[in-house]
Amino acid sequence: MAHPSASASALLRHVRTGRARSRAELVALTGASRNTVSARVDQLIAANLLEEGGRGWSTGGRPPTLLRFNSRAGCVLAVDLGVTSVDVAVTDLSAQIIETIGHPIDIGEGPDVVLAEVDRLAQEALAAAGLTPADVCAVGVGVPGPVEFSTGRPFHPPIMPGWHDYPIPSAFGRYECQVYADNDVNVMALGEMGIAGSDEDVLVVKVGTGIGCGIIVDGRVYRGAQGSAGDIGHISVTPPGGQTVICRCGNENCLEAIAGGGALLRDARAAGVPVSTTRELVELAVRGDGSVLELVRNSGRTIGTVLASLVNFFNPHRIVMTGGVAQAGAPLLAGIREAVYGRSMPLAARALDITVSDAPDLSGRLGAALMAIEGFLDEDSVHQLARADEQVTGASPAGTRTGR
Repeated sequence: MAHPSASASALLRHVRTGRARSRAELVALTGASRNTVSARVDQLIAANLLEEGGRGWSTGGRPPTLLRFNSRAGCVLAVDLGVTSVDVAVTDLSAQIIETIGHPIDIGEGPDVVLAEVDRLAQEALAAAGLTPADVCAVGVGVPGPVEFSTGRPFHPPIMPGWHDYPIPSAFGRYECQVYADNDVNVMALGEMGIAGSDEDVLVVKVGTGIGCGIIVDGRVYRGAQGSAGDIGHISVTPPGGQTVICRCGNENCLEAIAGGGALLRDARAAGVPVSTTRELVELAVRGDGSVLELVRNSGRTIGTVLASLVNFFNPHRIVMTGGVAQAGAPLLAGIREAVYGRSMPLAARALDITVSDAPDLSGRLGAALMAIEGFLDEDSVHQLARADEQVTGASPAGTRTGR
């Protein structure tokens, strides 16, 4: 069936994601006239966003000229901000990493200190890539707490003291471009979908210091009315031993207080396991330590009871587990699958796939880059870039900025 939109932005997306490689394929995909597609493709070429190169296979007549996205038309900064570390990457417009730098941080030191360090790392990464702030088209930032997406301001984040209502985009003023900030799980969900995207309904569940869920509907992140959709870490659950546990948010028996990384570390120490970090605990699980395996499996069962309710309600195609604790792999997955398949309705779980992320360490940076790229190449921005080339004779399209 023909795609309803043949705007310049939609045509660019089809080429970027590999759905079309020529004008003829764009005509077939969108149902638009050959003249309309040709005119808009010419605009995109003039704006330095598309390039022509090579010939495709002919089905009779002249072979089509192939189109490719010019991923070198600019770069973006991707910031994956965690509780104890930050990774900053410079990528091209296809989210391919050009340079990346990681560094320990303490999110509790507050936004001024932490974002100053992020800015320093960003400048260092740009310099290493041979680029300048003027080359940056957009910035994407993932943070470990609820964010009002429209403003980029965290809203009472439980594990980010001092960050409430802080305007994160203001820390990136030197780049003179749009800055997008979102909850880290939403960003990871984008990363899991990849540059080609997906039309599936997916739950991406991060199990680390906290627990959160990125919701993908028809291949797009669903954020809800205020941007807080997917905050499953504060759903109330029944503790395995029946005891009351106070969560850092102030409520009792929240999922992350029972089954998150901090809870696992607390329970392991109480059981006499000599660990000081969640990473050490995960390493013991990977090596097959019996007492730790049981703790991780029980955590999976508790998480699975919540996910079973989500499966019944949302009926996703698949669930992807990510985050530090998810790297424990099989024991966590076994507990989750046991609860989800045991408690979900048969039809909802019949074709459900539950897996661990193939690249949990990379999905945050990739997702932050994709968030920035999608924003930079949205309908209004692409239209402005194309119009700017028409109106400014002799100007370099690659240097055009949206100024939003």
